Parts: sequence; structure tokens; C-alpha cells
Amino acid sequence: MQAKKSNEKKSPKGFNIYWIYAVFLVILIGSYLMNPATEGAEISWLRFEQDMLSQHDVEKVVVVNKEQAEIYIKPGRLEEEKYQDIPDNFFQGMAAPHYTMQIGSIEGFESKWEEAQQDFTPAEKVELKYENRVNWWSGISWLLPFALIVLFWLFIFRRMGRMGQGGGIGSMFNFGKSTAKLTDIDTRSEVTFEDVAGLKEAKVEVMEVVDFLKNPSEYTRLGAKIPKGILLYGPPGTGKTLLAKAVAGEARVPFFSLSGSEFVEMFVGVGASRVRDLFKKAKEKAPSIIFIDEIDAVGRSRDKGNALQSNDERENTLNQMLAELDGFGPNTGVIVLAATNRVETLDKALLRAGRFDRHIYLELPTKEERIQIFRVHLKPLKLDDDVDVELLAALTPGFSGADIANICNEAALYAARHKKNMISQNDFAQARDRIVGGLERKSKIISPKEKYIVAHHEAGHAVASWYMENVDSLVKVSIIPRGKSLGAAWYLPKERQIVTKGQFLDQMCAMLAGRAAEEIIFDEVSSGALDDLEKVTKQAYNMVAYYGFDKEIGPISFYDSTGQYERLLGKPYSENMGKLIDQEVQQLILSQYNRALSILTEHKDELTELAQLLLDKEEADKEDLVRILGKRKAATLLGTGTK
Repeated sequence: MQAKKSNEKKSPKGFNIYWIYAVFLVILIGSYLMNPATEGAEISWLRFEQDMLSQHDVEKVVVVNKEQAEIYIKPGRLEEEKYQDIPDNFFQGMAAPHYTMQIGSIEGFESKWEEAQQDFTPAEKVELKYENRVNWWSGISWLLPFALIVLFWLFIFRRMGRMGQGGGIGSMFNFGKSTAKLTDIDTRSEVTFEDVAGLKEAKVEVMEVVDFLKNPSEYTRLGAKIPKGILLYGPPGTGKTLLAKAVAGEARVPFFSLSGSEFVEMFVGVGASRVRDLFKKAKEKAPSIIFIDEIDAVGRSRDKGNALQSNDERENTLNQMLAELDGFGPNTGVIVLAATNRVETLDKALLRAGRFDRHIYLELPTKEERIQIFRVHLKPLKLDDDVDVELLAALTPGFSGADIANICNEAALYAARHKKNMISQNDFAQARDRIVGGLERKSKIISPKEKYIVAHHEAGHAVASWYMENVDSLVKVSIIPRGKSLGAAWYLPKERQIVTKGQFLDQMCAMLAGRAAEEIIFDEVSSGALDDLEKVTKQAYNMVAYYGFDKEIGPISFYDSTGQYERLLGKPYSENMGKLIDQEVQQLILSQYNRALSILTEHKDELTELAQLLLDKEEADKEDLVRILGKRKAATLLGTGTK
């Protein structure tokens, strides 16, 4: 039965456009062979008479169309040095002439021919033939440019036709058809909800829709209506597309999937046409689900702020999508699933109830969710007994599901690179450092003086953060170059939902401590603190202009969650306010820098000792830090991070 079913699905093969290319190529080659452009080297009458004819080297001469003489040399004489200028041609096997000669008038040529052979015996005289040839190639060569243009457009339409259904010449007009990939019941995705770790609340929302399609009577008996659209949004890597794949695997209905960019083409009106065709197919197979990934490609806002970036084709596509989602036409049995990283750029008409009824925010996973995600990705790996999943989850706060999958893969690659049979906990630690800090580059050559500066710079971060309560726990300091950085201090940050002003200030002080250490030890500073200064400056502006932490400015925030300020040519505050913000930011940074100088001056001996340890070992772990700096008073939770 299954074989019969699959045979019924096979569509008969239609006409293949490549046969046209083949026929055209055969015609060209045939015309070329019938009139081979393989003429020999052209010579003068003088050389012909003295070097060839008088030496009895000529086998025959053929006069073509009373214009040109083709000279054929005897095979036995071709090895002589004077005939080395004969072109080595592929068509020599087709009796192509060895030399050619323009004869001028036929009467003059015949007269010279008789005079040149008057002393020859009858056996020595060379045969002279006359032929009239029709050059088919020159007759049809004017058609070649037109034929190439026709074939080029046939090829273009063929490529467009592939994006529609069918194939061949009949599908050259299918570029207005939908390019969505259909996942039917028999070819459904292998991903299920069991493969989607974490996202508990989001799965409940989406699973309800799937259950509605499977058991509609359970909901309709109470008068409930199925949602028309579900929008998945959140940071990259949080599992939006994975959740949609799980829906395709779980739903017992046809599932159409495509990207938002596939609606937009070079031809005006194609996007709207593809939207119409997509919903037409989905309605024919209703109940069904449509998944549009990266919907912001066609769903961007049409407000005045985007006037300079307007695109009529994209706007027409969006208008057609709005009409299909909730317009005069019926749209029963079709659920639209969409995903985006930039929900703030979407048009308000697209987000309203009746089009996308449910908005599901997929945030970065918590520790418990990371444990579940790790267990999913660790299943196919060969693990050592020392691998602690809870510790791995604790060491990766702020990591998305995609980041966790990357860590597991990098750990496996690291273990394979070192010819191990099992993946150990240390391999995961190396993979985490590789992803967060960059590739370790021990081969990078730096001068002893630069290494001395880097060691004190990193020691400054470590010492200052050790003596501040609100800075995350420090676990390792390294002066091994990674990525663009010459050193790094590794922390285990707490998972916080909110950050207080005191925590911000301690973090700023710790970041400025590297530059402060250079000033204390060397009485000068280097450019190595550029990354620290950039982070501190941005954080200070956030504190003053966004979070309302500054007493002088007060509880005022210029944060723009809608992204409208980005399109304005000016700033959302006056020049006086901008000047005040700059002054408060400068004062805030200088106060924390002076604080870092004070802390490091007080603990200068520990700073020097830790820097010397880094110069000797290149790395200092938690035990080394406790031995030099003493037991830290501030207790912190596990997490991870880097300077």
C-alpha cells in the first residue's frame, strides 16, 4: 500500500528546457564541423613555389570558390623542420589543409601554376582541384546573438519557475507563486516538544493551538475560537525556530514554512502575489499552519519615521498579508506562526488582536531551564563520569539555547582534538572559555615589558573586585592572549533580574581598576584599558540617562523601547540637559576611578604579589587568589562571565 501511494504521488516528467540547450549546441557543433574554421597557416606564392612545389612536397592543391588555394603536404614530408609552423589542430584528422594561399584572379594563378610545373614529368605533376563550398556557418552566424538572448531569458524564467510548482517552460510564470515548504503528515519534522527544553510557558501556549487542531470539539463546545496568529519574539538563539519545528512535528495538519525575505523579489507585485498564493494553498488544506520566520523582513512599520526607508514592494506585501490575516475574505482553519528578533520594528496593524492574537516572549533560560537544555544536547555525546550538568548550567548564566548547543559541540571538538575517548568536565570549561573569551593564542609574541604591564593590569581588576561586596566572585585571572584581548579576569556572576545603584558602582570601579593599577605601579597608563573604558562609559550613561540614578538630573529616563529616537536627527533632550548629562557622567566615572586608586594603593603588596604570580604561571585560579588575598567576605552564587 505504501509503495502504491508513493507511486501515485509521483508526477509525470514534463518537458525539460535543457533539451533546447542541447539541440542548440548540436546545431552549432554540426555547422562548425561542416565548415571547419581550421585553416592552415597562410603563405605566399613565392614560398609555395620554392620550398614546397619545386621540392615535390605537395600532395594536392584545392582551389575553393576561385578565391583561396588549400595546400596539402605529403605525409612523409611533414616531419621536416621547415613544416614545423603547421598549426597543431584537433581537426587535422578531418583532412584539413596544412597551408592556405590567396590566389587573386583564377587566370593569373593557373598561368603561374603551368609555368611552375613545365619541367615536371607527368608523374611529378601535382593534382589541382576546384571546389565550390557553401559556408553554412556564416549564413546562420547572425542568428547567434538572438539565440543567446532567447536562451538567457529562458534560463532566467527557468530559475524563477523552480520557485513555483512544476518545472520546465510552463513554470516560467510561477515566480508569483508561494515558495513555502510544505511539511505534510507523512513528511513531518522529526523535532517534537520533547526536544524543546525549557520554554515551559511558551510550549503551553503553542501546544494549546496544536491540541485545538487535533481536538477542536473540546474548545468549540464552549464557543471558543482558535487564535489566528501567534508571534514568537525574543533574543537570538532562544528557540523560536526550534519551537516552530516542534509544532510541525507534533501537529497532524499540513505545515507551510518559509522566511519573510522570500516574499520580496525584484519584480513589483510578486510579494503580494506570493502571499495570496500561500494563503490560498493553506486554505485548500485547512486546517493548516503557516510559519513565517524573520517576519520583520516584510512587516516593518509604515510610520513617517520610516519614510526615508520606504519600499513600495515591501509595503504592498505587508498590506496583502494584513488583508489575508484579518480582512473581508474568510480565513478559517489557517493559523499563522511568526518569529522575529525585532518586534519593536513591526507594524502596529500587524500586531493587533485579530491578526496576531498571542505574543509569546522567549527570554534567556534560567538555571533550571539551562539544566534541561544541557541534558538534551548531552544525550548524543560520550561523557566522562566527572561531568556535572548542574555545574555547567551554573557556569553559563545569560547563555541562550543556541549558545549551550555550541558549548557542547565545542567541548566534543576539543576532546576529539586531544585524542580523548570521553568528554570531561575540563573540556566543557575550555569550550566555555573559548566561546566567551575567544581562541587561546599562546603563540602570540608580546614583549616582556608589555607582559609586565598586562600582568599588573589584570591583577588590578582582581584585587579591586576581591574587596568589593557587590562584584561577582572571581575564579580565575589569566594573561594568556585570547581573541583580541591580552588577558582576562573570569567571574561567576549572580543571576539578577534587577541591578541596584551600588552594584553598578562596584562594577564600574572594578573595571577601572586595571588602568588604576598601571598608574600606581608605572606612574603612567597604556591603551590596554580601551575595552574597560568603553564599557564604563556606556554603563555610566545608562545610569544617568536611562535608569535615573543621578540625583542632579533626577528620576528621568530617555530610554526608547520603541526605537523611534534612533530615526530622529536630534536627541530627545535639550542642549542644556545634554551638557548636564555629560558632566554627571564624567563626575561619576572619575569618582569610581579615584575609588579604585584608593583600594589598590591600600593593597599594593597583594597587587604586586599577584602580578608576579601571573608572570610566573600566566594563570591564577581560585586557590591562588585565596592564598594571596585571603578569604573573601562577600559570598556569591555560581555563574560565569569575563571582563
